[in-house]
Amino acid sequence: MSVSSGSIVRRTLLCGAAVVSIVSGGSAMAQQAVQSGADAGAATEDSDVLIVTGSIRQSQEASINAKRRALNVADIAAADSVGRFPDQNSAAALARLPAVAVQRDQGQERYIQVRGAPNRWTSVSIDGVPLTGVDEGGDSRAFRFDAVPAVMLSQMAVNKSITADMQADAVVATIDLETYSPMDREGFHITGDAGYGFMEQGGGEQRQGSLRTGWSSDTFGVMVGGSHYRRKQLTDNREFSYDGEGPTAFDIRQYKLERWNNSLFAGIEVAASQDLRLFAKGIFTEFNDNEQRNQYVFDLVGEEDSPVTGPRGFESGDLEGVSVSGRYNFGEYRNRNYIATLGGDYQNDDGVTAEMRLNYTRTKNTSVLPLVISPHAGDVSLSYDASDPRFPVISLDGFDQSNFATGSSIMMDARQETVVDAYTGKFDIAKEFDSGLTLSGGLYYVDRDIEGNNFSFVNRVALAYGDYVGVPMDINSYVTSEAWDSQFPLGFTLNYVDNVGMRADLDDLVAAATKAELFNPAASIPVSDLYDQKESNFSAYAMGTLEADRLTINGGLRLEYYKMTNSGTTITEVKDGDDTVEFLTPLTVKNDYTDFFPSLNIRYEATDDIVLRLAGQRSVSRPAYGAIRVGASVNRTTTPGSISGGNPYLKPEYTWGLDASVEYYLPTNGILSVSGFYRWVDNPFYSREEVIGTDMYGENTSDFLYGATFNGENGKLYGLEFNFQNQFEFLPSPFDGLGFQGNVTFLGGDFDIPASGGKPAEQDVAFQGLSDTIANASLYYEKYGFSARVSYQWRSDWLDTLGGMGSGEYRQGYENLDVSLRYAINENLTVFADMANLTDEIYVAYAGTPNTPTEVEQIGSRYMFGLRFDY
Repeated sequence: MSVSSGSIVRRTLLCGAAVVSIVSGGSAMAQQAVQSGADAGAATEDSDVLIVTGSIRQSQEASINAKRRALNVADIAAADSVGRFPDQNSAAALARLPAVAVQRDQGQERYIQVRGAPNRWTSVSIDGVPLTGVDEGGDSRAFRFDAVPAVMLSQMAVNKSITADMQADAVVATIDLETYSPMDREGFHITGDAGYGFMEQGGGEQRQGSLRTGWSSDTFGVMVGGSHYRRKQLTDNREFSYDGEGPTAFDIRQYKLERWNNSLFAGIEVAASQDLRLFAKGIFTEFNDNEQRNQYVFDLVGEEDSPVTGPRGFESGDLEGVSVSGRYNFGEYRNRNYIATLGGDYQNDDGVTAEMRLNYTRTKNTSVLPLVISPHAGDVSLSYDASDPRFPVISLDGFDQSNFATGSSIMMDARQETVVDAYTGKFDIAKEFDSGLTLSGGLYYVDRDIEGNNFSFVNRVALAYGDYVGVPMDINSYVTSEAWDSQFPLGFTLNYVDNVGMRADLDDLVAAATKAELFNPAASIPVSDLYDQKESNFSAYAMGTLEADRLTINGGLRLEYYKMTNSGTTITEVKDGDDTVEFLTPLTVKNDYTDFFPSLNIRYEATDDIVLRLAGQRSVSRPAYGAIRVGASVNRTTTPGSISGGNPYLKPEYTWGLDASVEYYLPTNGILSVSGFYRWVDNPFYSREEVIGTDMYGENTSDFLYGATFNGENGKLYGLEFNFQNQFEFLPSPFDGLGFQGNVTFLGGDFDIPASGGKPAEQDVAFQGLSDTIANASLYYEKYGFSARVSYQWRSDWLDTLGGMGSGEYRQGYENLDVSLRYAINENLTVFADMANLTDEIYVAYAGTPNTPTEVEQIGSRYMFGLRFDY
């Protein structure tokens, strides 16, 4: 929901009050601890006072020092700062950094948007190896961070300007996720945590655990580890549609979710000589979501031959003849990553360094959603009070949750699967000269095999088939006596449906119907939705870095040869008398091109405390696999005809960019900085229906309406970032334990849509996901073995989906307040309490204005308590 300046002030005061309370209570705990960069957990020589392990201050200092040393514009988060937040995945942790916004799915962090830009404009590497994201159906190359637990990462770097040795797929940033090295710590060590908690809404459990152990000498190291996180939650959800008179449908939903993340990782590292280090790492991560849907849709308009009657307005209505459908589902979402890397690092006394990486990565994303749709047996009378349009209060007459027409029920088989196998090789070499010049170059090659389908919603099965195969299904028999546990006002009561039992019986029915040749599972995915692609990218770069006193100049050129072989099938429907006939046409489209990507980064230390930066770059964002699929469905039975599918001739987005920053490094190990950026964007992507204008899908199809992704024109994205971090050591004891880190980013940008097929050109169309303001603030206190942090996040409204003629659905801005508490019992054990989403946010989408919300959702606050250990 939108946040007023008064609300921000209130939240800030609450944060301050909480910390003051902590300080007041903590002053009697122990004598003052000495905070230093030394290894924590040991007592000082003069007392038995405990120093907090991996303190916030140490992590903040490490991050600031890494930022200062960087050649480019970058922000870095150290690992232990992640441990001080209630963040289970890397998306939540990265959202604490300047100009980073997070996209959530049912309240859980999934994608990040650096500088508010579309999430596809941020690329990702793990241990220096570039990875490509695979979203559901391959509709985006955005990387899913909810599948990467934060506990396996030693450092996260957000590179906002790039150097020639980084991948060019980085319009606004490339993020490097570094995992722990087996030789980070000498000797035997074991680190981990265990926690248990609950979700406020519905009381579902939360649990988490992680373990990382290893042993190393000065020549050999081995490490293994893993993590687990699980949550059970209820999600209240309402969705609405409108016409000029008022709401046309009320969609009442509640989801029961069980989500869990697992990871396993292992590594071996050998110092083969004083100059050479060899290593092997393996990583497995997974995100799982079992989702039960309880949904009822009220049609407030009706059909032409049976319209709903009665007054219908935006604030109230009193209607007769309203039809109702129940929709039930036990769905499964899975995302898995298998990552294996071999590497070698070489460095000698003559200033020569070399790095080699060989990698295999498999990413698999699947969804299975057999949705049961059942009409209510008879229309109902409905009145509503929508004075608060988010929560219409509904009164019903004639509605019976156990009176749905089983004989008219259907099952819509919805599913998708995308699998990407990637083979990567990377080699870099550099030579440092006494003059301060470093020359470097490298090669990079990746070969990807992509197979999958976009989300397919087809092959409806009449559940009445069960009568023929001996597996009858009575939808009403699955209604339980358990009432919905909802925080949203409704006006009438609903009970949960046994979705798990329904799914089990549904699977039996499908198996029996398949055996009886009444159902064909293979037809659940039309061949036009399938794609088979082979992608390769060969890159070479040359780069030079000159350090002359206070000035550092880094410049380079990256050459990339890209090739794509894109295969699929087109389905064409034509009329043959009264019948519709389908023709299948296999197609293959091949594209290849060569691109040059120059970059320049200038760093100047104006004083001992002030660093100035200026950077320029060219970069690229390539289309998603599903967006460029060859497969399409061509319908010649209507006038004009229609085409839905991919756009194999979609061009990549290219950008030129400038970055500049002024960074003031405070004597108290803090930073005050301001930075600005501008991106000129060619060929920005957008999706809608347009006249195709060519005959690429068959003769005389140039006037057909084509639903796909297209290229726009004249895009631009710009912004200004302010960042402040400081430790208030100058305050008298006990207040010298206070510290603060905060940032605010102001953003703008848009693009043009060209005229097409009689539609006029559109100008100044907003980018999807672009909030004009993003803010993060954390106030912390750390002393006497005690650590506390109050964290606040806020982002303003943004465009979520782009409709025709520039209209679309917007997401209302929201705030988020988290509190993290830690107390070190001794040098090895720390207890913690994490409280997240304390503002109990209500997430709202709307069309036009907030007075016409299209979706309203809430998941509640969450709480976790546990123990961390380090030996």
